[in-house]
Order: sequence, then structure tokens, then C-alpha cells
Amino acid sequence: MSAIFFCGRRCVVLAIVLACTLLPAAAFGGAGPPVQRQVLPNGMVLIVSEEHTLPFVTLRYLSDAGAWRDPAALAGLANLTAEGLLLGTPSLTAHQINERVDLLGAALSATCSFDYAALDFKVLKKNWAPGSDLFVDAITRPTFPEEEIRRKVRAIQSALNEEEDQPGVVAEKAFQRALFRYSPYGHAVEGTIESLEAVSPEQVRDFYHRRYRPQTSILVIVGDVSSSDIQSLADRLSQWEGSAAAEEAPQQVFAPSARDVHIDQPVAQANIVLGHAGIARANPDFHAVTVMNEILGGGFTSRLLRHIRVEKGLAYAVSSYFEARKYPGAFQIVLQTKNASAQEAIRIAREEMRRMRQAPVSDQELNTAKNYLIGSFPLRYASQNGLAQLLAYIEYYRLGPDYFAEYAGRIRRIEKKDVQDAARKYLQPDKAIVAIVADLQAAGMK
Repeated sequence: MSAIFFCGRRCVVLAIVLACTLLPAAAFGGAGPPVQRQVLPNGMVLIVSEEHTLPFVTLRYLSDAGAWRDPAALAGLANLTAEGLLLGTPSLTAHQINERVDLLGAALSATCSFDYAALDFKVLKKNWAPGSDLFVDAITRPTFPEEEIRRKVRAIQSALNEEEDQPGVVAEKAFQRALFRYSPYGHAVEGTIESLEAVSPEQVRDFYHRRYRPQTSILVIVGDVSSSDIQSLADRLSQWEGSAAAEEAPQQVFAPSARDVHIDQPVAQANIVLGHAGIARANPDFHAVTVMNEILGGGFTSRLLRHIRVEKGLAYAVSSYFEARKYPGAFQIVLQTKNASAQEAIRIAREEMRRMRQAPVSDQELNTAKNYLIGSFPLRYASQNGLAQLLAYIEYYRLGPDYFAEYAGRIRRIEKKDVQDAARKYLQPDKAIVAIVADLQAAGMK
């Protein structure tokens, strides 16, 4: 994920406070915080959760304009467009936007993921009016000045160049390219140094006009906001027409014969990514897969961590996760180990995947995983920022209004058989590919 942040000197401390603004204990009820949802006349979804304990407001805007929508030859276009939202409006330059954010004591950031682009804004209640005006203009009236776009391209290219010296990032990108060779998820969100050379300011503007539409947009407001404030904002947003571009489904295809990727570098630690095709967020087995992965490699008591780190001492950290996106993402096991122990670590990782398939987990493993997932869930919305992100996530992935009330029950109902069934269905140790950046001779792979 890539991001651009505007936060002036005077807002540094305030931004930290805003990001960590805790909601009152009442927000942790089983039914979740109070939420109002409405669809504006232009199709934009507006979600509001009022909380008046502290004088802060957090806004999160989501557009279905993530990197999966990048044209094949223009990887990085979606991310550049998202970052470009903060580079100018009809009334403000990028520098003036930065100054305005500073003056308001606010924090404003733009990010892009594979599925969606987001704009996040945190502001004091007393500065709601000018702050919301700035926020709406960034969403509905960005100008994408040519000079600023060119400058942003150079900045992203510089960051990409630095990433080439980070073995873990190199391994991750190699894994994604190998697994998603023929799909929209097959390139980095930021694109490449070469692909960005082909992107023009005109293409950024065109992408915005085609992809940033009220019909595919979500706005979440959390905090000390009044009904009149909400209505005023809704009236302004309702005037945004956007385009009427038709939606299309991506050709999401995993590489049918993906191969291991071995990259030789003079490094002391082998950086390893092992995995295969995963699941979409809408998969009905999502919660069983979540519990299964928590036991395998998601938590501090996981099998991978215990076997590879604690018992064998091969790695300081090892973890596994499923990238459950709008369309099927990847399953990955990620670890670092000494070059000489790379093959043993890979063998153990596959062995643990097989063991999850072959035998039921223990009662203790199951209960520990479920208790952790249930107990940690409220922490996801313990702050205004966390709640805004979670509400947008629920709406984007269409998880339903009962998500808060039902989450604990869905996890609690998972049994040992469900975990083993999920492992048998979604863990494929013999089909997993390996992307490794290592001293291949020291690792015995050359």
C-alpha cells in the first residue's frame, strides 16, 4: 500500500492524539457502536457514528479505484491518482492544502490498496466547517497539476529504487508476480519505475473521471459531529455527479504453473515467502480459515512460530496470513532465516501445512485461537480512526449490518472439524511456490 500524508508542524502532536482517540467503553458492546447508514441521491453511501465525548471528528472516504483497476501497461496509475487528490483543487495548490491542514490542526492522508483508494481526515470539532470543505474539494474537484504529478512520480520512483535494497520487499514482489502473473493483483500497488514513466497527467485525470464516482464511493464519519453538520455535508456531496462508467469484472487468474523464484544476493539472512492461491473476503469459509490460520501462523502461540523459532531457533519471526481481498488473494508464509537453514525452514513450513490437514487441532489450540480473535476484535474499533476504517471495510466488502453483533458468535461456533476442513480445502503444501532472496550458494540452492 502506498500513501501520501499532509500534517504540518503544529498538527504532529494533535495527529497522534487523533489517531489514538479512544472511544468510551460503551462502544464495546456486543452490538457495536451506534451507526446510521444512508444512500445519497447520487448513489454515494454515507455512514455516521456519532460520539460526543471528545471534540474530534474522523472521516474516511473509500472509492472502488484500487490498483486492480490499473491498465496492464500502466501499473501504479491508481496509486498515483489517489495520491494526486491532495496535489491541488481549483482554489488551492498542494502547498496551500498543506498549509490549510496545518492551520486547522488536522491530519489528511491519501492511500491506495489493491482493492480501493482511501482519503482519511482527522480534525477538531471547532474546525469542522473549513475542514470538511477542504475534504470534499479533494474528493470531488482535484485538478492534478502536471508539475505536481511529475514531482510525485519522481518521489515514488525514488522510493521504489530504495526498495530494491530491501530483500524482504524484493521477495514479496517476486512472489506476487509469480503467483498473479495473469491477474490485476500481479503488480505492486505503486507500480514500477518503468511503468510510471509511461503515466501522464492526462491519464491520471482520465482514471479519476472514470473510477471516482459517487455510485462506487463510501464516506464514513465518526466522532463529535451534529445532525446539521452531517446534513450540510450530505447536501454538498449529493451535488457530485461523477461519470456513469460501466463496471467490469477483472480477469483474476492465478498462474497455472507458477514456479519458484530464486534471487541471488549477498545477504546474511534468507528472506522467504512461501504460498499459493488464497480466498476472497466473501468466501463463506472465511471465519473457519481465520481460526485455522491463527493456529498455523497467525498468533504468538502458532505452530509455525513454536516449531521454527522456539524449538529449532531458525528464525526470529515467522507468520502466515490469507490476503482476503475483493477477489481471491494469496496465502503466504513469510520468514527470515540464516542462508544455511533456508531449506530446512521451508521444509518445516510445508510440514506444518500438511499437519494442519492431516489431524485435528487440539482443544487448547482451538480455544486459544478463538479467545484471542474474539477478545482482540473490539480493539479494532477502540479509536475513532479504527472504527472509521472498520465501518468502511464492512461496507466495501458487503459484510452486513450485523457484523459487530455476529462476529464473536461466528468465531465461537468454529469447531475442530471446521478447522481441519478449512486446512484440507485451502492449504496446498505441494502446490506452494517459494520466492527467496538469499546467498543461494550458502543456502545450497545454486
